Amino acid sequence: MSKIKIGLFGFGVVGQGIFEVVKKAKNANAEIVKICVRNPNRPRKVEADASLFTTDAEEILSNPDINLIVEVINDADAAYNIVRSALLKGIAVVSGSKTMLARHLPELIEIQKTHHVALLYDASSCGSIPVIRNLEEYYDNDLLLEVKGILNGSSNYILSRVFDHGEDYDHALRQAQELGFAESDPSFDIEGYDSLFKLVIITVHALGTYVAPDDIFTYGISTIHDSDIRYAREKGVKIKLVAQVVKVCDEHFTMFVMPEFVSPSKYIYSVDDEYNGVVIRGECYDRQFMFGKGAGSLPTASSILSDIMARKHDYRYEYKKQSYVDKPEYTTDITLRVYIRYRETDVRGILSFTKIHEQYFSEESNYLIGDVSLSELLAKRDRLSGRDVFMANIPMFFLDRDN
Repeated sequence: MSKIKIGLFGFGVVGQGIFEVVKKAKNANAEIVKICVRNPNRPRKVEADASLFTTDAEEILSNPDINLIVEVINDADAAYNIVRSALLKGIAVVSGSKTMLARHLPELIEIQKTHHVALLYDASSCGSIPVIRNLEEYYDNDLLLEVKGILNGSSNYILSRVFDHGEDYDHALRQAQELGFAESDPSFDIEGYDSLFKLVIITVHALGTYVAPDDIFTYGISTIHDSDIRYAREKGVKIKLVAQVVKVCDEHFTMFVMPEFVSPSKYIYSVDDEYNGVVIRGECYDRQFMFGKGAGSLPTASSILSDIMARKHDYRYEYKKQSYVDKPEYTTDITLRVYIRYRETDVRGILSFTKIHEQYFSEESNYLIGDVSLSELLAKRDRLSGRDVFMANIPMFFLDRDN
C-alpha cells in the first residue's frame, strides 16, 4: 500500500491521541487528511488545523483520496453506520468501538468477506494489549482452554484503591472519576458491560464463535459492601471484576463476567490500578500472561497505530476458526460456586442451589456460599439486582492444574 490517507471519526481523548502518535510515527507513512466531529469549535488539548475538521461524514466517506477510516466515537449506533458504510464502499476500517462491534460483528464479518475489505479492531479490547491479533494468529482453538482476565481499567482502579490502599468504595469511585478513569455515569464500567463487550469480541477470535451479549451472564461491582471486602480480606484474597471464556469440554464452552475472589497465586491478583491483565491457558502451553494499560489516550492510540501499520502491509483478520467443523458450542449448563451477600432479597427463594457450603446470618447482612447453575443465574439475574445483593465467583475451573 502507498501512503495511508486517513479519515478520522472522533477527536476526543482517543482521537487526539491518534493524531499525536500518527505525527510521531516516522515509519507509518500515514497522514490524517480529514477529521469528522460534532463540534469543530470545541476547545481541545491537541491543536489541529481548522481546515481538517468537518461535521459531514459523507465528506470523508466519499473522498477518493482516503483509503483508511479510523473510527473512535462514543455513539455505538453512529459508529455502526460509519463502519458499515465504509466497508460497503470498499474502504478499510480501524475501529475502537467495542459496543458496536459486540452487537454487530457477525454482519460486519460477512461484509468483509463479500466486499474483500478489512476491518481491524485490536484497540477495542484491552487498549494497548494485542489480545485479538495474538488469538487470531497464534492460538488454535483445539488447544486453547481459557481466556480470562481483567478487561476494564476503571473498575480495577476502584477495587485496587479499596484493597491496596484501604479506601472505601465511594471515595475510590469519586477519585476514578476525577482522574478520568471513570465517567460521570460509571455504570458501563462498574456494571460489567465494558468487560462483557470485550469478551464477546475476544471469544470470536479465541474459539470462532459469536455469542450475543444478552445471552451472557454479567454482574458488576456497584453493590459491593464493606462486609464483602472484610470477608475477602479475612480469606486472604482480593475481589476483581473478571471476564472469562472457558472450554468445559471438547464440545462446549461457557463465558461470563462477574466479581471473583482472586488468590495471591493467580497472575491477575497483582494487576492493579487502571491496568488490564489477560491469561490465555492452553492444553500444551499451560498459561501465558499479557499485561498493560487497557485504556487512556496514548495506550489506545498506540494500538490503533498498530492496526494502521498492519493495513500498510495489507493485513486482515482471516477468522479461520469460524470455518472449523468441530467448533465448541456455547453452554450455560455448568455449575458455579458463588458467594452471595444479601439482606432483604430472598436469595434462597429465587435461586435453586444444588448445595449450600456455608451460611451466615446477622443483623447487618447475610451471606451464603453455594453451588448454582449458570443458566439459573442468567434466568434470574433481574431478580438479583437489588442494592442489598452482591455476588462473587469462587473459581473452580482448572484447580487440578494449578496445584
